[in-house]
Amino acid sequence: MGIGESFSLAIKNILSSKMRSFLTMLGIIIGVSAVIAIAGMGNGMKTFVKDTFSNIGTNMLQVYIFDDGTGTKSVSIDQIYDIVEKHKDELAGVSPYVGINGVVKYGTESSETTTVGGVSEDYFTIEVLELSEGRKLQYMDMKNRQQVCLIGAYLAKEWFNGSPIGEEISIAGYPFTVVGVIKQTGDSEPRARTNDDRVIIPYSTAAAINGSRQVSQFFLTSQPEVSTERARVSLENELLDILGDKDWFYVSSMAEMLKEMDSMISVVSTVLTIIAAISLLVGGIGIMNIMLVSVTERTREIGIRKALGAKERYIMQQFVIEAGVTSGLGGVIGILFGFLLSAGATALIKSLLQTQMTIVPALESVMMAFGISVFIGVLFGYLPAKKAARLNPIDALHFD
Repeated sequence: MGIGESFSLAIKNILSSKMRSFLTMLGIIIGVSAVIAIAGMGNGMKTFVKDTFSNIGTNMLQVYIFDDGTGTKSVSIDQIYDIVEKHKDELAGVSPYVGINGVVKYGTESSETTTVGGVSEDYFTIEVLELSEGRKLQYMDMKNRQQVCLIGAYLAKEWFNGSPIGEEISIAGYPFTVVGVIKQTGDSEPRARTNDDRVIIPYSTAAAINGSRQVSQFFLTSQPEVSTERARVSLENELLDILGDKDWFYVSSMAEMLKEMDSMISVVSTVLTIIAAISLLVGGIGIMNIMLVSVTERTREIGIRKALGAKERYIMQQFVIEAGVTSGLGGVIGILFGFLLSAGATALIKSLLQTQMTIVPALESVMMAFGISVFIGVLFGYLPAKKAARLNPIDALHFD
């Protein structure tokens, strides 16, 4: 019996008991679809994180100065600018950052989720922000503590029918005039990304609202041709000279954060994939069980074939191929179901979380899941096939 004939016979036996074959494949279907969906979710999360960081840039550095309560451990804005000037071959732009915890209002409308941050005019060289209309913040806005602001696309769409330029909003009870609108970055819902639900004001104005004399957070960028790590080391050494102890400051880089997040996502995705793959083993056990039943049901058929001269390897080949075809069909159905599951999960995430994350099954995960499903089918089909091949033809012919 040739391999082609064995395949044909395997398909015939599977179709003769459709419900039993489907239930046998079910473990494989669930396992394959789960592996594909989970691996796709990991890829989607990595892509989403990279896209989120793309506007900011992986060469960004963030400096945090910790307050000791006495004001003796501090770094002035001028000192930070002096560090950048001293290491201008490594460091490029710099901007103080002052966050505000306050409600943003326009008329009777209000938003408690909108992010409000104070920056300098140089911030726009650090984070790539495009405006759909209006102007960016300017040096005179910082010097005169102007109460002007830029708003994200979400606020511009939700609160203003036409152009919001010149309109007045309230931030933490203080009036601000809108001078610019940040271009929408979300794919559909304007609130899908932080940039679309934010307000930017001069850092000097933000510091005055907070009543703080010192700025404790700064954004910097390294020169394009210089590694972020090298720039970070130089910055840390300068801060150490000023503060005297590393416990009073912390410098983080976007490249480092991106690497750590990728690593975390990979670990979580791998663990979940392994857990999902356990169902493939359950499916393999189901295939072995049904093949053992099939051997028992077809004992007389095996006896007749062996009495007519069929060799053991042909009997084994037939049952191994049948097990492989069963798991292979389950794998194909699992792949289709995995893509449907990924599409459904993508729609659900976008709807519930308002996040533009897409679950994208990778080709390697699809091929791996299918290959494992076929391997498991053949592996677990070997024992029943071996049992069938070793049947004594005389005993098999007398089997009732």
